[in-house]
Amino acid sequence: MAESEHSSSEDVSMDSTEDHNKLDSELQFSEDEETLVIRMFNLVGERWSLIAGRIPGRTAEEIEQYWNTRYSTSQ
Repeated sequence: MAESEHSSSEDVSMDSTEDHNKLDSELQFSEDEETLVIRMFNLVGERWSLIAGRIPGRTAEEIEQYWNTRYSTSQ
């Protein structure tokens, strides 16, 4: 019984790793998008919905996640 519980938890951790890799691949921004995000952030700060309004096809959540994974200094 303990072995089956162990293998289940391994499956869950593998799924979360796959989800993280999938999220990383979905957060690919072009050079132009990245430049625009940086410029807009410098102008309006963390107003992700305003920034997203300038980049067609991007949501505020995607931009915030991209910013936090790429430029966040808090650790």
